[in-house]
Amino acid sequence: MPMQAHEIEELLRQSFPDAQIQVDGDDGVHMAAMVVDESFRGKNRVQQQRAVYAALKGKMDGPSGELHALALTTRAPD
Repeated sequence: MPMQAHEIEELLRQSFPDAQIQVDGDDGVHMAAMVVDESFRGKNRVQQQRAVYAALKGKMDGPSGELHALALTTRAPD
C-alpha cells in the first residue's frame, strides 16, 4: 500500500523531532523529502541519508516496500 506524505513525515519526526521536514509527492510511491537537522552536523551526505533511511523503518526495503523511491535532501541547519 502506498505511503502518504504525512505518514513519511510522522516516521521521520520520531527520529528527528526537532528537524525541519518537508515531504512532497502525491502518488504515494515516488516522493521527495527534505530533512534539516542538527544531528547531521559533521556527517557526510551518505551518513545523513542512511540516518533518514533508518528512520523509515524498512518501508523502502526490497520490492515489496511501501515506498519505492524517495529523493532526499539532507543538511544541518545554517
